[in-house]
Amino acid sequence: MNEVLWPPQPLGHSPSDAGLRWLNPPARWRVDPESAALVVEPDATTDFWQRTHYGFAADNGHLLYREVAGNFVMTGRVRFYPAHQYDQAGLMVRAGPTCWLKTAVEHELAGPAQLGAVVTNHGYSDWSLQDFPAGPNEVRLRVQRVGADLLVEWGAAADERWRLLRVTHLHELDRNPVACGLYACSPKGPGFRAEFVHFEITA
Repeated sequence: MNEVLWPPQPLGHSPSDAGLRWLNPPARWRVDPESAALVVEPDATTDFWQRTHYGFAADNGHLLYREVAGNFVMTGRVRFYPAHQYDQAGLMVRAGPTCWLKTAVEHELAGPAQLGAVVTNHGYSDWSLQDFPAGPNEVRLRVQRVGADLLVEWGAAADERWRLLRVTHLHELDRNPVACGLYACSPKGPGFRAEFVHFEITA
């Protein structure tokens, strides 16, 4: 039987009680007492990105994480209420500021939202995207680690099927443990709200 590393209790309890901690804590976050969701309102001009194409480096996004050693499966479900282009919330695996993966739905002002994964190796990010189907503002995400390789999958809110999004390698993932958790960013401005309604890490 697989070992559930997190949560030791329902998501609605205090994250600190469950062994989670913040990297760059947001000014506004809470656990909703009715839905038991973790509600995050990211600070303005926050992001995780390194250098490629745009020329800037940003490492001030919000990440609520725990450290995990060895192989794992991390799953999450998030509802998003965007206000600006690139508003995003999802899952992140982080070996350090120059080596990480994030996956989320990112808001676009013109056209459909974009389901994507950003992989950063040696301090350079790459970004793969696909149109996110119109409909409920909710997505299921799953990241599996096997050694230094990561398999990223996604699912619609009302569909139990998982779809492949990305297979990648993180060059510094031989470090143990690594940070695994929920992240949110608002690169353009304030007003975005994300509600994490499920999060689990299984060894």
